[in-house]
Amino acid sequence: MVQQRTEYDVVVVGGSGVDTIVRVDALPVPLADSVMVGPIREWPGQTGGNVALGARALGLEVAFLDCIGDDWTGKQVRERLAGGGVEFHPVISAAGTRRAVNLVDATGRRMSFYDARDPEDLRMPRDFYLPRLRRARHVHLSITNFTRFLFDDIEELGVPVSTDLHDWDGLSDHQREFALRSDLVFFSSATTGERAPALMRKILSEGRATTVVATAGAEGSYLLTREGGEDPVHVPAAVPPAPVVDSNGAGDAFVTGFLYGRLDGREPVECARLGAVAGAHACTAPGSTAMIGRAELLGS
Repeated sequence: MVQQRTEYDVVVVGGSGVDTIVRVDALPVPLADSVMVGPIREWPGQTGGNVALGARALGLEVAFLDCIGDDWTGKQVRERLAGGGVEFHPVISAAGTRRAVNLVDATGRRMSFYDARDPEDLRMPRDFYLPRLRRARHVHLSITNFTRFLFDDIEELGVPVSTDLHDWDGLSDHQREFALRSDLVFFSSATTGERAPALMRKILSEGRATTVVATAGAEGSYLLTREGGEDPVHVPAAVPPAPVVDSNGAGDAFVTGFLYGRLDGREPVECARLGAVAGAHACTAPGSTAMIGRAELLGS
């Protein structure tokens, strides 16, 4: 049993589940009635679980709060978090535990099919999350719908909050509130492409964020802060320490490396460099199982 802590470096809220990993020769997959693939594997984690596990592997004090089902997939989530030393506090949801099916090609690229089963009226009780938020140095919100209802309390407490918008195109309303009400915003530039710098500037000008990071896979990442200039700073990708196997969880690992640097008082560019190291490390094992430790992160 994981010991409950009195203070937390990071409280992560939302975003756990089980990923089913299907390895294919190439993406997109040719249309066919049947396609022969290698062994299909299942890995508990998903974005919130991966951030919590990654932060804990770096030695941070972590609590993870989420709504999951009393089902066999929820049991897998519980077991993996406990194995990683993460203090997990679940609210049981009748909708069950989220799942995703990820197609991964020979180069490690992926295509994810996400099971958005949470009902619109799902909420996490205030008396459940408030005692943990009061003891947090930082809160990281996954973009599951129920977490948006924590923003008012987080702002009242004055706790810094981060979020990962993933492949937000700048248009979808679902991510907009997260983008404009978080202090630190991550997103993938896979969808926005050349529009990423304009979107970064928009987030800073319209929201409360002081720092925005656009990850770009093998191209590295781009960093824009309120104190910086108009143009994002490019931070190169790190060289993986072993052959690339699977990019699942690389973005989540980047977030954990960046958060470690931020909580350690480092400059944003150095935080992004640490994120790049953690993200590269995550690509060297299947199913977001490669969690970098503090010595490896800082020794890079």
